[in-house]
Amino acid sequence: MTRALEGVRVLDMTHVQSGPSCTQLLAWLGADVVKLESPTGDITRQQLRDVPDVDSLYFTMLNCNKKSITLNMKSERGKELFTEMVRDADILVENFGPGAVDRMGFTWERLQELNPRLIYASIKGFGPGKYANFKAYEVVAQAMGGSMSTTGFEDGPPLATGAQIGDSGTGIHTVAGILAALYQRTHTGRGQRVQVAMQHAVLNLCRVKLRDQQRLVHGTLAEYPNKTFGEDVPRSGNASGGGQPGWAVKCAPGGPNDYIYVIVQPPGWAPLSRIIGRPELADDPEWATPAARLPKLDKMFQLIQDWTSLHGKWEVLDALNAENIPCGPILSTKELIEDDSLRAEGIIVDVEHPERGTFATVASPLSLSDSPVNVTTPPLLGEHNNEIYAALGVDADELAALKSNGVI
Repeated sequence: MTRALEGVRVLDMTHVQSGPSCTQLLAWLGADVVKLESPTGDITRQQLRDVPDVDSLYFTMLNCNKKSITLNMKSERGKELFTEMVRDADILVENFGPGAVDRMGFTWERLQELNPRLIYASIKGFGPGKYANFKAYEVVAQAMGGSMSTTGFEDGPPLATGAQIGDSGTGIHTVAGILAALYQRTHTGRGQRVQVAMQHAVLNLCRVKLRDQQRLVHGTLAEYPNKTFGEDVPRSGNASGGGQPGWAVKCAPGGPNDYIYVIVQPPGWAPLSRIIGRPELADDPEWATPAARLPKLDKMFQLIQDWTSLHGKWEVLDALNAENIPCGPILSTKELIEDDSLRAEGIIVDVEHPERGTFATVASPLSLSDSPVNVTTPPLLGEHNNEIYAALGVDADELAALKSNGVI
């Protein structure tokens, strides 16, 4: 069975997380992804190591299904080899600082000359405006994209989310742009430039908060539990902020992740009232309607928590699901990595690495009926030098010379 992107060659000049998350998805979709690394390798090979002198989990979990070659782009021979690879590539992805690839001598105009069909994707921290030259990291993007100002509790500081919406979120946005450009090329025959800024990607993921910012002009936000409102959308804890109120309520025995998130829809109020032992609330005019409950969401969820705190989160889950009440237990990282269902679905998989042994990782979240994904081990540094450079006509003697001269 062929893969969705079989035959597509990707030159991966990315590092750390935003770029590698993008190119790994392309590899999972079947593209031939060749990771170009400096002779010292992607910096994340060495960061956050748990096993001495072995590629870190930071690297392995973002670079499965790729090939690796080393190349010194500052050397003349390195630039010549890169030029040859560009001529045969379909996609080039990079996430260097602004202008870095241009300074190597490969502007967009030059790349178009070399290969008019090339799709050139760049991930940057910011767009071309006043922030263009700011350094961007995951939480910087969250800070400047609207996430942190709207995450946390009303009386607390802005908080970063554990989800990597700045890095991996941008990578996924970039995949969408690349695939659109690849499809358009089937009609035009031409490649194009794809550019995604981390700030823009985070802002897109926070668009519902911009919705609420505009709603503030017409009054307070009734779906929020906050008592006061200023000029900005406030932090509102675990409130859903949507049309149906939700909150994380405590469960027994009271550990840090012994919570379940419960959403109260109009049809669910009567069965929920029965479950928590307060059936009279189903018909009580003070509680029976959404309009009656909305001004006292804190009291409503306290009533629910009075019951859930006496039961384990899985017991609560079973009781609420039996009545079709939307809910979900707060799952810890340990629970997730050991989850039988996720492993059966193939979303948590074990990968055998030649140096570190077995490690667990998240597999492709994209499921295509005709393009199954088999997660393979990430490459060792320069593992595919012989294969890739031999295809460019580099013989064994030159390969050895290139290595000794620091070109690869």
